Amino acid sequence: MTSPGPRPLRPRLPSPLQPLDDAPFARRGVRLVLKRDDLIHPDLPGNKWRKLAPNLRAAAEAGDRTLLTFGGAYSNHLRATAAAGRLLGFATIGVVRGDELAGAPLNWSLARCAADGMRLHFTDRATYRRKAEPEVLAALRARFGAFRVIPEGGSNSLAAQGCSELGRELRGQADTVAVACGTGGTLAGLAAGLGPGQRALGVPVLKGGSPHFLHDTVAGLQQAAFGGVRGDWSLAEGFDCGGYARSTPELDAFADAFEQRHGLPVERVYVAKLLFALTALAGRGAFPPGSTVAAVVTGTP
Repeated sequence: MTSPGPRPLRPRLPSPLQPLDDAPFARRGVRLVLKRDDLIHPDLPGNKWRKLAPNLRAAAEAGDRTLLTFGGAYSNHLRATAAAGRLLGFATIGVVRGDELAGAPLNWSLARCAADGMRLHFTDRATYRRKAEPEVLAALRARFGAFRVIPEGGSNSLAAQGCSELGRELRGQADTVAVACGTGGTLAGLAAGLGPGQRALGVPVLKGGSPHFLHDTVAGLQQAAFGGVRGDWSLAEGFDCGGYARSTPELDAFADAFEQRHGLPVERVYVAKLLFALTALAGRGAFPPGSTVAAVVTGTP
């Protein structure tokens, strides 16, 4: 029997680069292009493929057949992990934040996870915050048996190494490459893979924590993956619109208008905030005239 691994998934790589003639950028003499990572794979789009693939390969090589990971009630990462399990023959367990969800009807996102064979385990938020502690993991092993842990959002050193290929695909294609940030793994790898003279820009979509938390997280991931901080990267704060999966009338109006201008559906949790931030920054003159900005489309609506 062939061991499970990412090869049978047949991703579309490198993902295509799509130029857009967008007025707010054109007025400033800036060229906008979209890095369509959402087209990599229908079940594991964008950074989910790039972060999961090296973790799946490592699990297969180690003989691990069960994956356990963490996420919220609408987690893209949980859905991608469940889909990978279905496609590649891994058993999957999803630890879901919020014990108030236990016993309630599953939302569409968790229902998809369950349909793909994922066992769902709901835990209270205080325990969830301690999910990396040995005693919490020991209790999970006592309940479920042996498993391989993939962290929340899939961000670990293997994920950062996988995302470095994204940067290599974009060498020479843009002056600034921007990506929405949740757990920081994509930015860590992207920045490491870019070439000299290019910079990576992360747009955080989560609210809360210290101002330096995500910066330190990205730096820590790079240290673990590459032995030190790599690349020219920074964070553009202030575009979280109230926090994860939150929105504002201004963001909704922006995303609707962008979709109408270009005929492209805009994923609202990550991509809308990324494009909103880049448009605002372009209006402030943050990008030099004659430069190219690449926005990484990490997911589908």
